Amino acid sequence: MKLGCTPLFRPVRLFALAAALSLAAVHADEYSDISQLIRAGKLAEAQARVDRQLAAKPRDPQMRFMKGVIQRDTGRLADAIITFTRLTEDHPELPEPYNNLAVIHASLGQNEKARAALEMAIRTNPSYATAHENLSDVYARLASQAYNKALQINGNHSATQPKLVLIRELFNPAATGPHAAPTAPTMQAAVTPPAARVTAPPAKPPVPVAPVPVAAKPVVTATAQPAASRATPAAAPKAAAAPQAAPIDGQAKEVEAAVRTWAKAWADKNMAAYLSAYGQEFAPPGQLSRSAWEQERRLRITGKTRISVSLLNLNVTIHGNRAVAKFQQDYKADSLAVLSRKTLELVKTGDRWMIVKETSGA
Repeated sequence: MKLGCTPLFRPVRLFALAAALSLAAVHADEYSDISQLIRAGKLAEAQARVDRQLAAKPRDPQMRFMKGVIQRDTGRLADAIITFTRLTEDHPELPEPYNNLAVIHASLGQNEKARAALEMAIRTNPSYATAHENLSDVYARLASQAYNKALQINGNHSATQPKLVLIRELFNPAATGPHAAPTAPTMQAAVTPPAARVTAPPAKPPVPVAPVPVAAKPVVTATAQPAASRATPAAAPKAAAAPQAAPIDGQAKEVEAAVRTWAKAWADKNMAAYLSAYGQEFAPPGQLSRSAWEQERRLRITGKTRISVSLLNLNVTIHGNRAVAKFQQDYKADSLAVLSRKTLELVKTGDRWMIVKETSGA
């Protein structure tokens, strides 16, 4: 499905669905090699290697995802739908299988199914930009269909035709008039080897130190005062400016401690401590209420047999009473392992730093 010469869907990229630092190097190399074969169009060779890996580890989510990508690229859409659907059932926390299901449904003209799959992807990961872009395109396609239906029912409705023309021009600049037909979508699979995100993490940037306020150091010009009066205030700023760096450094350590306490509560499945890490300003993803979001988190976290949450390359930035913590999150739960980027925004409330926003993949 395509509303114009620009592809309707941005193809999903194979993020680190199951890669983690504990994986053996040979496995990471295998993921990378297969990804390169898929990108090079050597699908038969990629299929053979995926089959060998799945024979040894049939529940490997990353290999199963690659299998679905190959099935889609070779035109076996029914098989790909089965593969991605089972992945969503076994790993509902992963947004990529939902997105790929939506791509297939859209290519078959099943726009409502595509919309439902993309909304699940966004609910799973509200910061998944690809799903947001795809969903906006699906909405536009559905709007186009609705306006066409309205024109069929009442072709003389003066307000409908301009809206339909606007949608046509937005997605297909070459189309003219309300009855110009959109072209079919062109969807190309793009695979990013997950091993690259494990073996080559970005270097940790230094924690910035807030500058000393300018007001702490008075400026005196040579013509404003005689030399004797300039000598007295000149020495004062040194004593006033020195203590400023210490509070910032101390606050950064407080934020780091709060983030690590949150991660430990998550790993320990201590729901009281985990949920109390989120401030009153925290807005749950999607359209969930705070109570519905908390209930969903309880079900997901306590339903796991074991959880491990490690924070890599933690970087904290302070802006007054607000802070931003960025890190790589090495998450393991039962047979699942995911390495992803995460950003937490925190606000100091009383003597505690509370999470007010949580973003994955940023």
